[in-house]
Amino acid sequence: MASIRSPLSAGPRGSGKAMAGPAPHIPVLLTPLLAAVAPVSGVWLDGTFGAGGYARGLLAAGAARVIGVDRDPLAFQMAASWAGDYGDRLRLVAGTFSDLDTLAGEPLDGVVLDLGVSSMQLDQAERGFSFMKDGPLDMRMSQDGPSAADLVATASESELADIIYLYGEDHASRRIAHAIVEARGRAPITTTLQLAEIVARVLPRPKPGQSHPATRAFQAIRIAVNTEFSELAEGLAAAERALKPGGKLAVVTFHSLEDRIVKRYLQLASGQEANANRYAPQKAETTARYTLVTRRAVGPDAQELAENPRSRSAKLRVATRTEAPAKSLPAADL
Repeated sequence: MASIRSPLSAGPRGSGKAMAGPAPHIPVLLTPLLAAVAPVSGVWLDGTFGAGGYARGLLAAGAARVIGVDRDPLAFQMAASWAGDYGDRLRLVAGTFSDLDTLAGEPLDGVVLDLGVSSMQLDQAERGFSFMKDGPLDMRMSQDGPSAADLVATASESELADIIYLYGEDHASRRIAHAIVEARGRAPITTTLQLAEIVARVLPRPKPGQSHPATRAFQAIRIAVNTEFSELAEGLAAAERALKPGGKLAVVTFHSLEDRIVKRYLQLASGQEANANRYAPQKAETTARYTLVTRRAVGPDAQELAENPRSRSAKLRVATRTEAPAKSLPAADL
């Protein structure tokens, strides 16, 4: 892939999404993303607007217009001071990217999705996404609906175990779920540090360099609270419906489960799925709805890693929409 370097410093998802002003930053993998989708033109949709870095990068690279979609009201509050500078080239829409085709209201030349929680959300203790600082156990990206505290208070032990195992890939999920249920029987679990301490007490002390024992459980509960995987599956389908032939889909993921879903979707949509083994019946030919631009996931280079350690797990996948009709895939297939 061709490589271009921006004079702006790299930043993590969210906190690195503001490109103009006194302290410019760019979001994770913006440089390889712009290289992969070049030349940029027409109408694009940034389905995870955040602090606006991808949108601003696309506008600077040649997009005629960008539609910025986000479920978090804070994103648009933060953009109020600069969004007007772009006039009608930037349109902001509150909603989830699972409805991006409806929210766009027109065929698109490109769609960008930057998945997971943003740094601006992580860094605000009152949002309850992180246990680095104590805060209310919230985790809601949209700031409405049931919170993480509600989930922890009402889910059964088996439901909690399934969430932590499936969404956090934590093999101690049953032990953690049992500890949560026992603890909530004594007192409500309402803060991030409460939950982190409950999890840490039943897991081995981490070795130097290892993540906090509660990391996977927090990830899992956040994914469940925000229905992130179903949103992703529906968002990929919505992008397929919205993109013009030749339009580009670019997706940045931050953990293996997200990337697995995106990789599986693009394999199926591009007809690249291989037989499980050579003795299995040959799969029927699939009319490709995408062609792959990136055959393998693209990660950060050494410079970006040095400038932004939070980018270390980021992966970029890009594909080009064909003329084939859009097709719905059962979520179970992903």
